[in-house]
Amino acid sequence: MSYGFLDIASTPSVRAVQAEMGVDHMWTDFAGDRAMDRFTAGEQAFIASRDSFYMATVSESGWPYVQHRGGPEGFLKVVDDRTLAFADYRGNRQYISTGNLAANDRACLFLMDYPHRARLKIYAHVEKLAVDADPALAELVTDKNYRGRAERIFRLRLEAFDWNCPQHITPRFNEREVAEAVRPLQERLRQLEAENAELRASAAGGTA
Repeated sequence: MSYGFLDIASTPSVRAVQAEMGVDHMWTDFAGDRAMDRFTAGEQAFIASRDSFYMATVSESGWPYVQHRGGPEGFLKVVDDRTLAFADYRGNRQYISTGNLAANDRACLFLMDYPHRARLKIYAHVEKLAVDADPALAELVTDKNYRGRAERIFRLRLEAFDWNCPQHITPRFNEREVAEAVRPLQERLRQLEAENAELRASAAGGTA
């Protein structure tokens, strides 16, 4: 049976608050019309263009933990339309997310595209694998040019995904995006500086 993100997120307490706020009618049967348990070409392209994401897990004590994950563009790999994977490189060695997932394999990912004000949220079950457990998967997710030691591989089995409203997403731009945006201005500035130098030289020659 196919189901959507809100089928998982809409617990009795969530539905109670929706009713309290008078919006429960907006979400009645809403998830059933938006079955999103397989990535389409659009989601796959979006995931492949990300260089970071946020991952939430929950500890045995019930406290959530949100971790930022970053790497080269496309480091979160689409294995198939229901599977993602990424190499887990050595960091500060607290292993909070890894420990949480050992007790509860559920995770929620937020993938952000700030310039275009887009946000993809994903519910998944996460499996920890040794780097040498699946050579083909290791080849897919590891980057030989990336500085860092892969300690494990995380394979994520999709439960459901959804896209968020862009209303409150503030546009932000990374270094490459800013460089691309200002490149025409820099080229024009160089042209003007060259023209200015020629005019100065011409004026100096005329005075002499």
